[in-house]
Amino acid sequence: MATVTIPSKSFWPVARPQPQNSELHGDVRCDPYHWLRHKHRPEVIDYLAQENRYMAAVMEPTEELQHKLYREMVSRIEETDQTVPVRRGEYLYYTRTERGKQYTIYCRQPALGGAEEILLDGNHLAEGEKYFRIGVFSPSPDHRLLAYSIDTEGDEVYTVRVKDLATGQLLPDTLTGTYYDLEWANDNRTLFFNRVDDAKRPHQLWRHRLGDATSTLIFTEPDERFNLGLSKTRSRAWMILTVSSATSSEVWRWPADSPEAPPVLFYARRPNIEYDVTHQGDRFYIRTNDQGRNFRLVEVPVADPAVENWREILPHRPAVLLESVIAFAEHLVLIEREGGLRRIRLGLDHNVEFPHPVYHVFPHSNPEYHATHFRFEYTSMVTPPTVIDYDLVTHERTIRKTMVVHGYDAEAYATERVLVRAADGAQVPVALVYRRDCANGARPTMLYGYGSYGLNTEPVFNAERLSLLDRGWVWAIAQIRGGSELGTPWHDDGKMMRKRNTFTDFIACAEHLIAAGYTVPEKLAIMGRSAGGLLMGAVLNERPDLFQAAIAGVPFVDVLNTMLDASLPLTVGEYEEWGNPNEAEAYHYMKSYSPYDNVAPQDYPHLLVLAGLNDPRVQYWEPAKWVAKLRATKLGDREVLLKTEMGAGHFGPSGRYERFKETAFEYAFLLQYVR
Repeated sequence: MATVTIPSKSFWPVARPQPQNSELHGDVRCDPYHWLRHKHRPEVIDYLAQENRYMAAVMEPTEELQHKLYREMVSRIEETDQTVPVRRGEYLYYTRTERGKQYTIYCRQPALGGAEEILLDGNHLAEGEKYFRIGVFSPSPDHRLLAYSIDTEGDEVYTVRVKDLATGQLLPDTLTGTYYDLEWANDNRTLFFNRVDDAKRPHQLWRHRLGDATSTLIFTEPDERFNLGLSKTRSRAWMILTVSSATSSEVWRWPADSPEAPPVLFYARRPNIEYDVTHQGDRFYIRTNDQGRNFRLVEVPVADPAVENWREILPHRPAVLLESVIAFAEHLVLIEREGGLRRIRLGLDHNVEFPHPVYHVFPHSNPEYHATHFRFEYTSMVTPPTVIDYDLVTHERTIRKTMVVHGYDAEAYATERVLVRAADGAQVPVALVYRRDCANGARPTMLYGYGSYGLNTEPVFNAERLSLLDRGWVWAIAQIRGGSELGTPWHDDGKMMRKRNTFTDFIACAEHLIAAGYTVPEKLAIMGRSAGGLLMGAVLNERPDLFQAAIAGVPFVDVLNTMLDASLPLTVGEYEEWGNPNEAEAYHYMKSYSPYDNVAPQDYPHLLVLAGLNDPRVQYWEPAKWVAKLRATKLGDREVLLKTEMGAGHFGPSGRYERFKETAFEYAFLLQYVR
């Protein structure tokens, strides 16, 4: 008997309910679409395929528009382009793209002049693969070998290979089950890397000496809340292992010159205390939140880094978040955030100034410890990314490259920032961009949001976005609670038992855009991905009347079922973000906003839902179950479309032209339903 039926393209696919009941804390829940979790059942793949066919049929009238949008996006970029070279020892490393080719080409040439060497060509490596992504790209300290990793499934589990750059041959060493971190010891023969467990958690540190048949396990973290992160200090003197949860951390070290040395603990983990370590000369700098959520900075001698030897350099400041510390041989660079904007501070007394009221800046690659300039990238919603070298002594700026955007005139666009009063009185920043010459009054508007994990939604330039702006759209970014735009307390106020602030903040931002005359509900669209997809689901359940259309990318919408399944990737480690539903109070609070559990018989906006079959972060069945329940429950005849990438994961298609096609598809959906 068929599980899914679709009489014609005029009718939605129907997933037959197969109720499965569960009881916890005296509450009985019925999950009618639990069966969609069984990825290897033919009826599950058949359902996803039918949804894809239905989606394609509904979107078929927009195919010409999709092609036009795609051509616009491609026409703006430099298809054949090169990044600013980064000096590493005697070489300049850079990447190139070539017209018509999907993937990056990794290159270098001698700093004193000489021929280009192609180290990796992603286009050759990706041949025959449905998905391809390079993770690690790490030359050995003597630049004779290259360690790199690839993922061909989209599940973020990588395989490491090592290439002899003199001969071009691969060494026999193959490291499987790895994650994003890998570092060379200074002997040029020893690699350190992390591996993932069955839940895709980086939980082990391994050492591998080239040529050995096996690798050596160095460290295992049994607590499922904690992940392992591996790095090497910019001084190249120390290997650093960071063991961290969402609220606590500890750091281990060992000399990069002594790969066999055992890791030594700096300070044991304590609940709700985080710290990280930066090395410079005879001291370590410790960034810690032991005296306030926004961190302070202390220094301690390398010879005796005991807590009693700490000396405070910069105290905790309630209004300023100390995000990171970057040490050069003779200089210290601080990355801070105040009033929703990031800033760069040299030492303790010099702030780098920026021209726009709304902007974003972030460190670029700065591998040379003895450099006398700091490289960063500057952008705003009207300023294409610009790579700048900032002299650490004279404070002079040298622009190394500004992204070329063909046909773009920055003066034709305006950006602004408004503060929106939330339901409880909090002031929520919203960044906007639009064409200056568009008529005043209600315009089609995209309101984008995320608001989780302390991750920030930055006001950056996006060349693809011009295809909407040039059609009269306003693009708005809501910096709602759950991110850290206004410091760590901003994150604290949007997680756990205060998660609803994230949703009410976003609704307040939508209401403000309407009240201020930017738009009307019939012209307002919203978008979010992953945890931002949870945001979409929650606000659509609460206020579907505010919106005309929504795009939910790989949305985390089945909150309770996922957070009750400790075998899934991320679940246990995210108890400190969402709460642990095995506790009654957290369970009932999460149930009150979980999008899947709160689908109601009401008219929803037009909805495009995106999923990845191999997604390890948000399993494909979350969006699939949500769409199935919406179809069975919602009123009205507005469209609900599910598009599942059958060979990709959380980040969608891997090739750059395929990503343009994906964006063109999303924009065509918006332009079809929002006018």
